[in-house]
Amino acid sequence: MNKRGINTREARPAGPGGDRMQRARAVPVDRRHAVPPVEMESTQKLQKIMAQSGLGSRRDMELLIGSGRVTVNGATAQIGARVGPHDQIKVAGRVIHAKSATRLPRVLLYHKPEGEITSRDDPRRRPSVFERLPVITGAKWLSIGRLDFNTCGLLIFTTSGEFANRMMHPRLEIEREYAVRVMGQLQPQHLTRLTQGIELEDGVARCESVELRGGEGANQWCHVVLKEGRNRIVRRIFEKLGFIVSRLMRVRFGIIELPPRLKRGQYYELSADEAQRLLDWLDAVPQPPPRQRPPNRGTRA
Repeated sequence: MNKRGINTREARPAGPGGDRMQRARAVPVDRRHAVPPVEMESTQKLQKIMAQSGLGSRRDMELLIGSGRVTVNGATAQIGARVGPHDQIKVAGRVIHAKSATRLPRVLLYHKPEGEITSRDDPRRRPSVFERLPVITGAKWLSIGRLDFNTCGLLIFTTSGEFANRMMHPRLEIEREYAVRVMGQLQPQHLTRLTQGIELEDGVARCESVELRGGEGANQWCHVVLKEGRNRIVRRIFEKLGFIVSRLMRVRFGIIELPPRLKRGQYYELSADEAQRLLDWLDAVPQPPPRQRPPNRGTRA
């Protein structure tokens, strides 16, 4: 593990690269080095098993259990019930396999090029990142956050709905780091505004840090770190300062860095050890206390 996260420097690129605006072939992971899923404890809480099956967050599953639509071995389930690989779980009549849900989630790192959308459906039929990923049975790839059409860099995919929801949850404030190229020269007052906060249409946005990285001619590179993932947030904060972002790349999400050897259009699947380290780190991320809701004073006349 490197000083900032999971060591992916030994990751083997999963196939040929290509022009950044062209769709590359989906290249299978080298199965000689694949590690089978690791079985975890014999029983786990029901809502955790359901969330790991990709049905939604653990909180969503608690609400679903409370609605009485979930059964375990034919009996109506209760929140907090523990289940094992041989228990039969049904959600509104649909069978959930606890055995597969107790395995480590699969996690893919993908180097997204410009010119792809982070969606399965697009009326304009533009290339989708999901066209590049390996085919899986019994599950589906879930994207952890998005990158817009003209943004490149690190995208993370997983088969676990719970893991995806936790990585994206605003309360955890997991860092995202971006390499940004702007047209013009950033001055000290610009850096101050970026770290102190800039008012946008949907609220104040603030960078945790800004680091200048040089540049040539009219362009300048910098790295910025944010703890949120609002739509086009990086481009919008620089536009507020009067700068045009001519290149944008995500290089880190939490402790996961974009592997240097992973070319555009290629993916790398984390090993079982790497996935477990990632889950352990996520479990250790401090969770801020929930925000206090104002008392309900009734409706105004």
